[in-house]
Amino acid sequence: MTDEAERGDEAVPPVAERADDVAERAAVAKRAAEAGAAVAHEHFRSDIAVETKGEDDVVTEADRAAQRAVIESIRESFPDDAVVGEEEDERKTVPDAGPAWVIDPIDGTNNYVRDIRVWATAVAAVVDGEPVAAAIVAPALGDTYTADATGAYRNGEPIAVSDVSEPRKAAVDPTIWWAYDARDEYARACEAIVTRFGDMRRLGAAQVVLPTVAAGGLEGTITNVAANPWDTVAGVFVIRQAGGRVTDLEGDRWRHDSKGVVASNGALHEEVLAAAKEIESDG
Repeated sequence: MTDEAERGDEAVPPVAERADDVAERAAVAKRAAEAGAAVAHEHFRSDIAVETKGEDDVVTEADRAAQRAVIESIRESFPDDAVVGEEEDERKTVPDAGPAWVIDPIDGTNNYVRDIRVWATAVAAVVDGEPVAAAIVAPALGDTYTADATGAYRNGEPIAVSDVSEPRKAAVDPTIWWAYDARDEYARACEAIVTRFGDMRRLGAAQVVLPTVAAGGLEGTITNVAANPWDTVAGVFVIRQAGGRVTDLEGDRWRHDSKGVVASNGALHEEVLAAAKEIESDG
């Protein structure tokens, strides 16, 4: 576990008093993410119907069924906790006080319905607005990422961000989705990446992108969008526990209600942040 103060982030406030409670929440997060992922994977590459719930935003019955499985698993241990979820009637904001769970049954649904393996089920446990544990299960990729007080892991093995410090050796992902009326911002994000760094990736699922940064497969990811908590909280916690850094567009410590997400391996954070700031520039 890293000392975020050394990287310029604000100190993380204490969010839970008992280590055993945090350990239990970490176990439940993993169990719940696995339960939801199993349901989603059962329907993957099937002829499941696809619905549209907004501009370029799709949903399937698999999303809803997977979310129900996640919530049912959580409720077995924490029946009274708040749940923040993407689908159906769950609350949409993270409470600033008390325990809560932030869940995404299928992050990367556009990949999912195109039969692309890059999607995941994400669960984060938060207390007083701060994550204390997370699990991200990408069953079609065979990867399970977890993070707790002890560190970050992929398939049970410790992971850490890359040590790349030269921009021309780095790969960065423009994440989250830009609406059609913001495609100039999408274009600037891509241009800022390809002119600063060695390469660009776009995986199309933030909760796969973020743990990929944590495991050293990417050096950073950027967006200026005010991302939903279910798209970000779990992955941000995994990055931090793997030694990385996550801020908003101003370089301040990221939290669930921040505008923009700038995540990096830490060594390249200033360069990644500079790229992110170009997204809203006038050129």
